Amino acid sequence: MAEQIIHPLGDPEPKALIPYAEPVRVETFGGRIHVEWDPQASVTAMGQLPFFIEFLHISGLFGDWVSRCPLHWISPNAPSKRNVLGTVLLSVLSGHKRYAHINGLRGDGVNPGLLGMNKVVSEDSVRRSLQQMDEVEGVHWLQDSNYDVYAPLLSEPWILDADTSIKTLHGHQEGAEVGYNPHKPGRPSHTYHTYMIANLRLILDVEVQSGKQVASKHSSLGLWALLNRLPREHWPALLRGDRDWGTEANLQAAEQAGLPYLFKLRLTSNTRRLVERLMLGNQWVKAGQGWQAAESELRLTGWSCARRVVVLRRQLKKNLAVVGQNQQGPRQLSFAELTDDDVAVYEYSVLVTSLDIEMLSVAQLYRDRADAENSFDELKNHWGWGGFTTQDLKRCRFMARITALVYNWWSLFVRLADPDRHTEAITSRPLMLYGIGRQTRHAGQTRLTVSSTHAEAVKVEQCYRRIAAFFKELWATAEQFNAQQRWCRILSLALVKYLRGRQLYPPDCLPTPTYGANCSF
Repeated sequence: MAEQIIHPLGDPEPKALIPYAEPVRVETFGGRIHVEWDPQASVTAMGQLPFFIEFLHISGLFGDWVSRCPLHWISPNAPSKRNVLGTVLLSVLSGHKRYAHINGLRGDGVNPGLLGMNKVVSEDSVRRSLQQMDEVEGVHWLQDSNYDVYAPLLSEPWILDADTSIKTLHGHQEGAEVGYNPHKPGRPSHTYHTYMIANLRLILDVEVQSGKQVASKHSSLGLWALLNRLPREHWPALLRGDRDWGTEANLQAAEQAGLPYLFKLRLTSNTRRLVERLMLGNQWVKAGQGWQAAESELRLTGWSCARRVVVLRRQLKKNLAVVGQNQQGPRQLSFAELTDDDVAVYEYSVLVTSLDIEMLSVAQLYRDRADAENSFDELKNHWGWGGFTTQDLKRCRFMARITALVYNWWSLFVRLADPDRHTEAITSRPLMLYGIGRQTRHAGQTRLTVSSTHAEAVKVEQCYRRIAAFFKELWATAEQFNAQQRWCRILSLALVKYLRGRQLYPPDCLPTPTYGANCSF
């Protein structure tokens, strides 16, 4: 009797697919193409980076940064300092925000060798290297490296902007505390206390503290430590800050040091009474951009003396958008229209200053402070200040300062191509950094062929040809100049608009400047 099959057999097992051993044929809308891979080819996605590497080489910035790094390994298998710092440089320059993104650099067969690196190290090697470094020595190393960047500029009258930014955290990091967080209230955060040269968007220093240390009293310690590291003749012509800086401690410290200041005041009850009194007067003058100004003297509770106060006001339109808060629900938006022609609605702010200049200049100087927010936006959204988070606070501080240093390098390099303005990374990276580069060697010559897909590729090629001509001339006189003198030549060309053609000199060769109320930048 034949065997009866109760359960029918399923579908037969599919045959194993055999990969193509030759170029893969792909059918597209544009016709058939053949795709093949060449993993041994020396290619890079950042084909225009060699110009920036020459910028770092001829200025001596990268070499000094590596040589002075306080990273010491005992194991013979440990990565070299140049490999670690070169990897960090490439990662920050690429806009990475996580250590895991470093793995995307390991296929670059061109730029690591141009930086003098043997290889791109792993993300774990970068983490362990920063963890192994002593914090005090590491902070001094990064502060000195950044000082070399901006030191020649301190011979010019300049303004110091002090401000604070919040970095939201989502884990269990050291210093992650719930403090002032306007974007995500109730979420732990870190606080970035930053000091910068106004209008040039150059970062002098940055300190990372816990989320609760937001007030200016936590910034003032780092501010005066920064100023004490500078020669007195290179101090800023003006110290500027928002309303959190208008406290007796900050005002008195600036007055005792003989440093002019311009701060915004909080609208306390005594400040409001001053505004009410001035509103009824007719002493208002034009302050630019629709603002009016009036001045007086004010001595708040806790102040040691009366100080000059400038009140600014600007009339609002009659159609207003009002945001209200219900007790049992979210915020509500409503619109109001004032029909009474006799009623005027103003927005106003109160400034305290030690400057003895007209109110129009005071108002414009404080309006210029808004450019500091653009720097925070760029550093947090297009650079690494929004990431590179670790559980310990030490490595977060290291990466914040490294990011600021690379940001300063790149910003000044981009100004060589366009000295009339600051070009943010969201524009400058696709234009001046990215482009497929293929490296070939023949007859002892190394050649890099760059193919850029940017619409303004011809324009950036012309810019790089001009920059290359400048570097060639500078290399021809390299024996006559040391690294500091070469850097001053580069900086003078990059900031020719703000220097108005003046030549910068190394700090040890500078004459004592005369600071006035008018600032170049």
